[in-house]
Amino acid sequence: MTTASEHSLDHITPRDQAEILAQALPYIRRFHGKTLVIKYGGNAMTDPALQQDFAEDVVLLKLVGMNPIVVHGGGPQIDEALARIGKKGQFIQGMRVTDAETMEVVEWVLAGEVQQDIVGLINAAGGKAVGLTGRDGGLIRARKLRMLDLKDPSIEHDVGQVGEITAIDPSVVRALQDDQFIPVISPIGFGEHNESYNINADLVASKLAEVLKAEKLILLTNTPGVLDKAGKLLTNLSAREIDALFADGTISGGMLPKISGALDAARSGVNAVHIIDGRVPHAMLLEVLTDGAYGTMIRSY
Repeated sequence: MTTASEHSLDHITPRDQAEILAQALPYIRRFHGKTLVIKYGGNAMTDPALQQDFAEDVVLLKLVGMNPIVVHGGGPQIDEALARIGKKGQFIQGMRVTDAETMEVVEWVLAGEVQQDIVGLINAAGGKAVGLTGRDGGLIRARKLRMLDLKDPSIEHDVGQVGEITAIDPSVVRALQDDQFIPVISPIGFGEHNESYNINADLVASKLAEVLKAEKLILLTNTPGVLDKAGKLLTNLSAREIDALFADGTISGGMLPKISGALDAARSGVNAVHIIDGRVPHAMLLEVLTDGAYGTMIRSY
């Protein structure tokens, strides 16, 4: 927990504090009434001080008139729960292989433990959060993901109950937003026979941002953003530049679904997609309310 003294601004003069607040005004005006879809994951989710910062950021954005929607992951928590029952997580091309037993664990960890923790944190910070899964209000329909091998498309990998989104019905999210609630969404979809599907949280956030015509999609990660081969941060990327980074292997592993989802969102009308470092305290406020670059911005052109 962050102590009051750590949050102290005694070293900043009242005049400077006022200047800092005033600098946020153009951004508050520009994004008032706009939807921000936030993918919450990585260290920001497991470090108690960063958890509190995140909850405060979400509540502040809501109070100044924006509409934040949180989509959360939970990879480390799922791995921990699987280890308790003697199972080891397995990944193919950045996707978790999900057999029936793993799916049960995914559901109780994401829709139970993790989601309720986030709802509690936001409520404790003064917001009104409501937890949803893809089943609520028929939010996320899905089918089994057919995963083709990246190097040899004639090979198909069976990753079990991993889903790809077939449709999103955002009416339950809109109804909550309009009533001053902050939706917190677990990335679990359902199929035509009511079966559950584990869906990559980055892809859920990206698709939701597209459907809601969000102003911004913000993906919190454990890296400063997209890095080049020398480890240097790339602050601004176009679709063409990203294709080149895929081709030469600079973007790989867990970054693959994140970037491809972000790119789809940018191409489908989401004004700005930001991949930001969730290990930086209040990274989200800095990204939305200042003109500093705190990660990688992806644009469609």
